[in-house]
Amino acid sequence: MPCLNEAETLAVCIRKARGFLERAGVEGEIVVADNGSSDGSQEIALANGARLVRVETKGYGAALAGGIAAAQGRFVIMGDADDSYDFENLGPFLAKLREGNKLVMGNRFKGGIKDGAMPPLHRYLGNPVLSFVGRLFFGSHIGDFHCGLRGFDRQAILDLNLRTTGMEFASEMVVKATQAKLPIAEVPTTLSPDGRSRRPHLRSFRDGWRHLRFLLLFSPRWLFLYPGLALLLVGIVLGGVLLGGPVHITRTIEIDIHTFLMAAMFIIVGLQAISFALIGRRFASRYGFIPKSNFDGVLEALTLERILLAAVLLIGLGVGTLIWGVSVWASRDFGPLDANSSMRYMILAMTALVSGLQLGMSGFMSSMINIPLYERRVTELPPPDDPMSRRRDLPKKKP
Repeated sequence: MPCLNEAETLAVCIRKARGFLERAGVEGEIVVADNGSSDGSQEIALANGARLVRVETKGYGAALAGGIAAAQGRFVIMGDADDSYDFENLGPFLAKLREGNKLVMGNRFKGGIKDGAMPPLHRYLGNPVLSFVGRLFFGSHIGDFHCGLRGFDRQAILDLNLRTTGMEFASEMVVKATQAKLPIAEVPTTLSPDGRSRRPHLRSFRDGWRHLRFLLLFSPRWLFLYPGLALLLVGIVLGGVLLGGPVHITRTIEIDIHTFLMAAMFIIVGLQAISFALIGRRFASRYGFIPKSNFDGVLEALTLERILLAAVLLIGLGVGTLIWGVSVWASRDFGPLDANSSMRYMILAMTALVSGLQLGMSGFMSSMINIPLYERRVTELPPPDDPMSRRRDLPKKKP
């Protein structure tokens, strides 16, 4: 149980959890991961027979991570200490864990949400939308991404190397477990109004944004790649259609140079977004934020030299178009030019030049991730007063 000033409800949560352990005949412990309470929660935990773990790093995720690391059981069931979750009916969680599932999520929407237990904004917008985004981005089947009551195999979750310290810890657990292809199950659970008189620690917009931000940053495909591909495709098609001149949509609607300029912008932004997607994926995969996949082999094939070759070709296209434009101007004795046609080729030249320069810089940025890091390892020596620390090969001190 993560705990930060839960004096009003902590004791009853501990009693309910202990009652379940006794009725189910389960050998277990109740761990209270205290995050710096100042209302006597620590004394209440000890007085009610719980094991107290003090977690110095602030944050919901930090408290949970500290409690999970300190837990001694094979299975862990986590839940908030505000008396909103049903600690007396944890049998379905334990049964699914014993079946071999590594993560068992509670689903409050299937189990029942009592009146006043969840604000309407969370119930009908926040949780459904964020859960949908999680399912869409990561292919998860979980219906309630943010249920705080869940059980898991302790070692399997430790192996995921969860890193977030705030409320998004809940999303990170589901996302990484899904990406690692761990067996995941879901069981109905009820949610009751919490028993505290103070406001909850959760802040709707701040913590909702942190969850959404995490889901986006953990999925470079949806944040950068898919939007970038869409922009690039629209820009290329639209620019190709308008390269030869204006196009009449209807008798009264015509698209021309201004739309061509917008197509150029789509191409530049789309190419940059795709570059960010590739850089983000390579960085996250290399440093363990997301698991490796077959796509990483494609990224490794995109060497700096190959990226620079494509960049040089684009820059060459831009320079060539500029030279051709100057030659056309020279053929007319550097006299007045048709602004419509001359601007069309100038836009094409600038688009190719900017895209080539961006691609080259992105290639260098991406290659920086592949620079091998030297990790200095220092062997800890025994204490000076330890007889085993005396070595004959060390020079004797001068008197």
